[in-house]
Amino acid sequence: MNAIAAAPFVFFGIEKVMKGFLFALTFAPILFAKILISECSADDWSQWRGNFRDGKWTESGIISKFSKEDLKPRWKKSVGTGYSSPTVAGDTVLLMDYNESTEKESIRCFNARTGKQEWERTYLAPYTISYTAGPRAAVTIDRGLAYAFGAMGMLHCIDIRSGKVQWEKDLNAEYRISKDKRMPIWGLASSPLVHQGVLILQIGAKDASVIGLDSSSGEELWKSLDEPAHYSSPVIVKQNEKDVVVCWTGKSVAGLDPLKGTVHWRHPFRPQRMPIGVATPVIKDNKIFLTSFYDGSMMLEMSETEMAVKQLWHLVGENERSTKAIHSIISTPIWIDDYIYGVDSHGELRCLAAETGERVWVDLTAVKKDRWGTIHFVGHGDDVWMFNEQGELMIGALDPSGLEIKSRASVLEPNQMRRPNRQGGVCWSHPAFANKCVFLRNDKELICISLAEK
Repeated sequence: MNAIAAAPFVFFGIEKVMKGFLFALTFAPILFAKILISECSADDWSQWRGNFRDGKWTESGIISKFSKEDLKPRWKKSVGTGYSSPTVAGDTVLLMDYNESTEKESIRCFNARTGKQEWERTYLAPYTISYTAGPRAAVTIDRGLAYAFGAMGMLHCIDIRSGKVQWEKDLNAEYRISKDKRMPIWGLASSPLVHQGVLILQIGAKDASVIGLDSSSGEELWKSLDEPAHYSSPVIVKQNEKDVVVCWTGKSVAGLDPLKGTVHWRHPFRPQRMPIGVATPVIKDNKIFLTSFYDGSMMLEMSETEMAVKQLWHLVGENERSTKAIHSIISTPIWIDDYIYGVDSHGELRCLAAETGERVWVDLTAVKKDRWGTIHFVGHGDDVWMFNEQGELMIGALDPSGLEIKSRASVLEPNQMRRPNRQGGVCWSHPAFANKCVFLRNDKELICISLAEK
């Protein structure tokens, strides 16, 4: 995701041993747990949407506007198709791609400074899913190990320095996902999550919608729920001093114990037409915001006295064109102060009042108006960095008065889609911001652009 991808749309979808630097992001009274990485650098982008899955970038010494020289790629490398976003730890960049002619997925490791490919792991993975454009999930990096999850359920744990496979599992075969007709139509797209030695994945299998594996061995520790899979990636939060993994499945939003899989709470969110949840849950001030292409936006509130949630509001339009709130498909909205900003079903950038979900304004300048219009948002201080599906990188500001685009430049050629036919193509993979650079990919190349102040 999810760099995550789907069809006819796509979802997209550590070993930098330094001083142990625990980073926690506080939203009173809820605290994002110290997830995934207990030893990481603020310069890294070690998993889906950053070190803490919150779409925040904290590096200093970054340019505030573009010039022609600023946007010249430091390096470019050829890659195959896929919507798996890059992840970065130290001098290591990881990415997954697919070769449709050989029906093989690959996990690739590049040097972040030079672009040199250090190693690759390639394996047979015939796709029986719709839209066979490649892996969707981002590779997760934790304590020097990479966890790569393919679109058909192949899971690998690899040492990022040597490229040696530590263990691997075919989750599709082991959990009978396809045989039980539980495989999502666009494949498995939820990016792996590591928490205190437990590798958590959403696979949608019978009696195993979400599973927890021993991250060092791959041994099953727990399985939970019996619901179809969504494409959304789980996140860890604190509720009443307890760690909770928030999982959005094809039937509900659930809060699980990340070490045991026990269900703390569950709130129904059944899709009207099909399981289609892609955006990552956005969490702030004890509240959980979700958005779906057909099913609109929902706001939940976590109790401060018990392990429970309640629905504050749910707004959904008559159809995908006549919408309320935000009907997002691929991109995860950004929540700033009391307002939420995201892209609606047909390419409208919208501002919502978080308290009610009511629309404050609509902007048509940030992305071309088209079905499944996409912008990936990353907060950086007072700025918001935006990467739209036309391959444009923007530095801007979002507030209740409107959008200000401070700087804008084309940086990557959009993929030419085979179906549906989108004139000009699309860029749907989430970028990675690390080492004062941005790492971007399409179906042909992975590029690195320096964003450091001169």
